[in-house]
Amino acid sequence: MTETTAAAELREPPHPGEAARRPLRLGRVGDFLLRSILPLVLAVVTGAIVLAAIGVDPIDYYKDIYSGGIELSAWQDSVMRMAPLLLMAVGLIVVFRAGIWNLGMDGQFLLAGAVVAGLGPWIEPHVPNALNLVLMFLVAGAVGAAWTIPPALLKARYGLNEIITTLMMTFIGIDLAQILVKGPFQDPTTATPQTRSFDFTALLPSIPGTRIHGGILVALASAVVVWFLMSRTSFGLRLQVLGASARSARHMGLDVPRLIVVSFLVSGMFVGFAAAAEILGIWGYQRADWNPAFGLWVVPLVFLARLNALVVIPYVFLLSVVSIGGDYAAQNAGLTPRFTLLLVGLTLLFMALTEWVAGRAELGGSYLPRTSFRRRRRSEGSS
Repeated sequence: MTETTAAAELREPPHPGEAARRPLRLGRVGDFLLRSILPLVLAVVTGAIVLAAIGVDPIDYYKDIYSGGIELSAWQDSVMRMAPLLLMAVGLIVVFRAGIWNLGMDGQFLLAGAVVAGLGPWIEPHVPNALNLVLMFLVAGAVGAAWTIPPALLKARYGLNEIITTLMMTFIGIDLAQILVKGPFQDPTTATPQTRSFDFTALLPSIPGTRIHGGILVALASAVVVWFLMSRTSFGLRLQVLGASARSARHMGLDVPRLIVVSFLVSGMFVGFAAAAEILGIWGYQRADWNPAFGLWVVPLVFLARLNALVVIPYVFLLSVVSIGGDYAAQNAGLTPRFTLLLVGLTLLFMALTEWVAGRAELGGSYLPRTSFRRRRRSEGSS
């Protein structure tokens, strides 16, 4: 089957009353400005209004974000923060391309991190360091992928809403990670609930001339691989067909349940890699109360990047700068360090609003996965 034929199958049949309407289509630049730039601009402007309302100079606050995230050697901290965020982003791109929501990232992340932090120090003395690092990445990827199996099977076999099942699994995963850290992986030499620490020499090596660990190279390579898979292979095309219409995918003879499960597994694998990069690159151990909650930070980025694994890289860097520099800015302003999450939340809000406006104006081009509720409501409207 040619790509032209496949693309034709992606188009849903027109609904009654829609044949006479020709929806307006934005150009590539206009669509990029609407969906990828405007939400960021509105979030920054609204954040400035909030800061001014509570007595904080927004210009100084944003300058401090730049200073704390870029100036001197702070840019290296921002680059290191990119590693887990970018790995999670490319994992979400795979599953979102299939039109499926995976919102269980934090549970997959913490559980994979707990297993790596718990097993790694035991294995480390018995194998070469390079082999141990590769093994820990594979273990983390396997744990992250395995934690997606229940929602994947429930979605593939019974059509259960994956938003609910992945959220339930993330809560279970977080609690299970705490149990592992406090139980079998507890460091017996300290009363603090944490795992044993890796030897400093057993962590990911730094890039020469910097203190940036090699996890960023793994993340960048993963982004290139996912971009190639999504844009240059039949696997990416099959996921695109599934994301556009499961009915069209079945009509074309695709194994929809298998695609659902595989997309979940690949997504969870990259989330597990993100946990390995963070544990092996930064911490060297895991505490029971540690939860960076990177998952929902990444969701708006992949849509702003139009599900493109290469385009998402600068967005991840921007978020990393805001994340690292935001702590410094919040401290100078006398605010909680979590205040910077307001910008992430505002970006999500305005992204949803621009998608709603685009939908009302029939501009097309949405990359948001279609939930069963949206499909059902549309079909009811056409009956």
